[in-house]
Amino acid sequence: MTSIILLSVFGIVNLFAGFAKNKQVLLPLVLVFLAIVFGVNLLDWNNTQTYFSNMLTIDNYAVAFTGIMTLTTLLLLPFSQKYISNNDANLGEYYSLMLFALVGAVMMVGYENLIMLFIGVEIMSIAMYVLAGSDKTSLRSNEAALKYFLMGSFFTGIMLFGIVLIYAATGTFNITEISAAQASALSEGLPDSIFVMGILILVIGISFKISAAPFHFWAPDVYEGTPTLFTAFMSTVVKTAGVAAFYKLMVAAFAASYAAWFPTLVAITVLTLVIGNIGAVIQTSFKRMMAYSSISHAGYMLMALIAFNESSDKSILFYSAAYSSASIAAFGVLKLVQDQRRSHLYEAFNGLGKTNPLLAFTMTVSMLSLGGIPLTAGFFGKFFVFSAVLANPDMLWLVVLAVVLAAVGIYYYLRVVIAMYMQPAANYDTIRVNSFSSFTLIVLTVLTILLGIAPALVSELL
Repeated sequence: MTSIILLSVFGIVNLFAGFAKNKQVLLPLVLVFLAIVFGVNLLDWNNTQTYFSNMLTIDNYAVAFTGIMTLTTLLLLPFSQKYISNNDANLGEYYSLMLFALVGAVMMVGYENLIMLFIGVEIMSIAMYVLAGSDKTSLRSNEAALKYFLMGSFFTGIMLFGIVLIYAATGTFNITEISAAQASALSEGLPDSIFVMGILILVIGISFKISAAPFHFWAPDVYEGTPTLFTAFMSTVVKTAGVAAFYKLMVAAFAASYAAWFPTLVAITVLTLVIGNIGAVIQTSFKRMMAYSSISHAGYMLMALIAFNESSDKSILFYSAAYSSASIAAFGVLKLVQDQRRSHLYEAFNGLGKTNPLLAFTMTVSMLSLGGIPLTAGFFGKFFVFSAVLANPDMLWLVVLAVVLAAVGIYYYLRVVIAMYMQPAANYDTIRVNSFSSFTLIVLTVLTILLGIAPALVSELL
């Protein structure tokens, strides 16, 4: 709860700081804010507290995911240097909107009531709608914001309808009470068609938020049109919050109806894996490839949810950390290349291994991690997810499919590596990287490798 209060206050303070003529002060200020939130959040470890008549609970689960999302945002912001150097008049608003989106994300991992989940989703989504269209000079950015807003609003209505049906069937919004009411109804053999319909509609609404297929259709265009800095935030923090909220909902509220929603979630997971990986293969834009990659990784995280055992929460937590570190590094390099070469196609990376070895090495480690290659965090991310699913022998086929599609993923991830090291240098100037961005890239690379060598640093938190 303290984290939510601090993020809200800091967001408002940052808005007033944005009136300053010198924008140089904003980045250090927001980094200090996030560092304070990260530290204060850790104080809630092993100190479970409930708020607002048991509508919000801050437990170890919420603290762990809040820590990952806060640290992800902290490591992302150094790549906003272009806005600072241009003395962008809206920089304070950009940072504040990210802080407000983080407020919604924290609420999504700590809710105990479906109304609180809905409020968290909306706080985060409204901030992201604005950030998606923040480049007012770009038609693609305007298009991205409009598509995201219209489709997001539509699926918000679907999600709300699912919540209403759940309430109609159980008479409560509290997820613990929902679980107890449904368990009691099942034990008495009472019909639960309204409840099951509510679950399935709610699953559809949340699947849109995490860009799971077949509700992914907005993601490629929105990711491409949104400014890269905010695309990275959308791809990591928003997805982490969505999957963590999804898992908590299914475990705490709908565990008794596992048999009813399991087939639907399996179908969504398979479609997400197939469409995400196959769609990424045919892309010529690195940014659109990362959009489809984000879809595929939603599928891998959903596999842990399907496993539905004591390893699921640990698998999702570690996968979120591994995926976030690698994605932030990849988008960070893309941001630096795109700012100076005005392109997000694969060709923009040609010869980068010679002209800027740090950027090339960081991108290589990131791609290897996203592909699940050993000695990177992504390898253990997939290993933990597959291990959780294999606890159910009947799901062996899903793991085999995921392994095959992971091999497909290596193909499109290595395309950018080939461009950097095996293609002749393009007729571009050498990419200039300031020391702060270089330091952040080094930290992200070390973190990705460290989690690939010592995964217990994160996997044993829950």
